[in-house]
Amino acid sequence: MDISQSLNINTAPDNQLFNPTFLNLEYVFNEILKFFRAVGDTFTSSASSGTSAGMIYHTILTILALFFIVMIAYCSVRMFEIREREKEHLEHEIEEYAEHQAKKAKAAGPGPIINDRWENVLNYLKSENPSDWKVAVIEADAMLEDLTDTLEFEGENLGERLKFASKEKFKTLDEAWEAHLIRNRIAHEGLKFDLTLREAQRAVALYERVFQEFGHI
Repeated sequence: MDISQSLNINTAPDNQLFNPTFLNLEYVFNEILKFFRAVGDTFTSSASSGTSAGMIYHTILTILALFFIVMIAYCSVRMFEIREREKEHLEHEIEEYAEHQAKKAKAAGPGPIINDRWENVLNYLKSENPSDWKVAVIEADAMLEDLTDTLEFEGENLGERLKFASKEKFKTLDEAWEAHLIRNRIAHEGLKFDLTLREAQRAVALYERVFQEFGHI
């Protein structure tokens, strides 16, 4: 018996560069699994017999457990810090928006005083409560519906009036449609619709363009 037979090694024919058995992923996986099982059995038997290898095994497990505990604590602290920064960023964006509106009003000079309903919309938008952002969009949409009714646009409701309107008389029609669709998502999806502050600000800005076209604010 030759050496290859005594070691139970598959030898490939002379005309093959390597043994095709190693192309079998199941075979490779089983060999790797056998190796790790053998390592595990060695540590387990060593631990039960109280050998130094068993002590090393338990020490490694203890170190790993402590490491993961520390990592979990660190991640929890980092998550808390990230949420605090997000809150600060949100407050900063609200302040910037309010400042932008103030500068815009100042640059426009003397003019009609902003109506109370629009002021309420902006106040809702300044809130830290996401539900108030939705109220801001809904209230702005209600203002637009009343405006189109006052202007005697054709249609029973806002959706129909926007559908029948023409850009010749309604230059900001596209903005009105885009804002109204956001309002519809709030009304139809309810709590399932996660309205961000940025999207709420964008919707209110769209309504603002429409109201400015008709001198409503």
